[in-house]
Amino acid sequence: MCGIAGIFHCEGQKPVDPARIERMLAAAPHRGPDGRGTWTAPGVGLGHLRLAIIDLAGSPQPMASSDGSVMLVFNGEIYNFRELRRELQAKGAVFHTDGDSEVIIAAWQHWGVDCLSRLHGMFAFALYDLRQKTLLLARDRLGVKPLITATLPDGSLIFASELKQLLAHPSLRRDIDPLAVEDFMAWGYVPDHRSIIRGVEKLPAGHYRLLRHDVRASAPVQWWDVDFSERSRAGAADLGAELLHRLRDAVTSRMTADVPLGAFLSGGVDSSSVVALMAEASREPVKTCSIGFDVSALDETGYASRIAEQFHTEHYARTVGTDDFAMIDRLAAMFDEPFADASALPTWRVCQLAREHVTVALSGDGADEAFAGYRRQAFQHRESQLRDWLPQAVRGPLFGALGAAYPPLAWAPRPLRARATLLSLSRSSEEGYARALTMTQAEVRDVLYSPDFRRLRGDYRAETPFVELMRRAPARSGLDRAQYADLKFYLPGDILTKTDRTSMAVSLEAREPLLDHRLIEFAARLPEGLRVRGMTGKWLLKDVMRRYLPEDILFRPKMGFVTPIAAWFRGPLADSARAIVRDGVLARTGWFDMNAIAALIDAHQSGQADTSRSLWQLLMLEKSLVHLSAA
Repeated sequence: MCGIAGIFHCEGQKPVDPARIERMLAAAPHRGPDGRGTWTAPGVGLGHLRLAIIDLAGSPQPMASSDGSVMLVFNGEIYNFRELRRELQAKGAVFHTDGDSEVIIAAWQHWGVDCLSRLHGMFAFALYDLRQKTLLLARDRLGVKPLITATLPDGSLIFASELKQLLAHPSLRRDIDPLAVEDFMAWGYVPDHRSIIRGVEKLPAGHYRLLRHDVRASAPVQWWDVDFSERSRAGAADLGAELLHRLRDAVTSRMTADVPLGAFLSGGVDSSSVVALMAEASREPVKTCSIGFDVSALDETGYASRIAEQFHTEHYARTVGTDDFAMIDRLAAMFDEPFADASALPTWRVCQLAREHVTVALSGDGADEAFAGYRRQAFQHRESQLRDWLPQAVRGPLFGALGAAYPPLAWAPRPLRARATLLSLSRSSEEGYARALTMTQAEVRDVLYSPDFRRLRGDYRAETPFVELMRRAPARSGLDRAQYADLKFYLPGDILTKTDRTSMAVSLEAREPLLDHRLIEFAARLPEGLRVRGMTGKWLLKDVMRRYLPEDILFRPKMGFVTPIAAWFRGPLADSARAIVRDGVLARTGWFDMNAIAALIDAHQSGQADTSRSLWQLLMLEKSLVHLSAA
């Protein structure tokens, strides 16, 4: 796990100043405390920050091929590198290190861009071929590792692992993209198709770019996708046996490290499953880490302790206190772009705890997307069946009118909160699911925006790319399309961004065994009844794990990392919310109607409504703008 940076002159082969690359590396020292290297040649420069995990004494980067014709900087882990190494040695490749970086170089020399499909793991890398004068930028299938690019006014391309590294280049302009503000206000993060800085681009998951000097820059090429259009014909028992085999393989392949290794443990199904399989495969007690809250209704540490006791792990726990809200400035700097997933705070805290004991930690990320574990996916499954039965011409007017008349009841028990379901049913399947994911609904955003910002935004709506993604999905059903969108949009934009930034902020490598691409491809072929039964998601996964985990762990309601932001905005963050309206950076942008934001604050602090999610968005946007102006 590392950080990379580089410069490529698309027009000609002008010299690259190594100091520029050093500046980009210096902006993110947390990504590589164990080594730093820079290499330049006419028209190209590569930089690398190393967090040593495998082959600790060897594998320095930038790394050259044995004949000196290829240079590589690489962030991530290739879990099948030993198998590839043996295959390549049989073809005549000679290796001088014991790590996975050199395997990528040899794979490129033998298979070209086809080498990507042979790499199993998480990765973002830049590879320069001196003979072909070609730069390959590539990102792993699910987008576990980031790769960000920007084209400068002189036509050169810069790239890095984090936005702060690009901002260290003096030629990059810092104009805010107003469409990214619309995206952020809808989703709570800036999705991968956009960046908060105009002209900055994120290489999409499962894509590569091949660049040559004096040749027009190529668009990203997709080299992997997940297909939900096929269904397995095997029986439930056989599929369960195959799932368990794939789970074991995914977990054990990610336990290879030359440094201390452990796991995050929340006490939920996913992290508990990973810990159970690690304990089965390990000769030593697994090191586990969990974070709790000093608000009992949000605390899961009791469940985590039960799993730790059951599998005899070496367990560490810590509590996030109400004063942790004071860390939001550091949180904003960590992400560069505005990021309003409040679970980032406890995720960062558990990463800090883990780093005190290990250098690598396995997580349970990905199971909800792959196996339909989100409640919204179960709702989508049932709503799609109703949509198939009742045509849009009937649904639209009927459920639209009922939804408009039904009170929000955000404070009420779930069965009484029917308004969202009614409004969802009045729309298409894709539009309804987009509404289920948005943090601040379109009608609320329109009230919050100023007339000037609405003109800047024009006809663009944040939901449109999401809806189009669902409609283009290789899928059969509404559930398929929902999972596809979660894997392609929500997972890289929110979950994996959160895990990468918070773990790398403390120089910890996080690994996601449940995002093994073979496991994802297997899950996409499962019959819907083995994914969702009634309102129970991840049905086959839970059934398979019965042999390891107790029923109340498998089937208890999903909590996730919930932060008590609603209480914070009525207490310690009350003044911070008011400051946004009074004299904050946001007020000076002219993007928002400050009276509308004040009304949002009043409604929350008086107890009339819970608007904390939108307030958290606005606060994180404010903090992010402050950080970007200072970076």
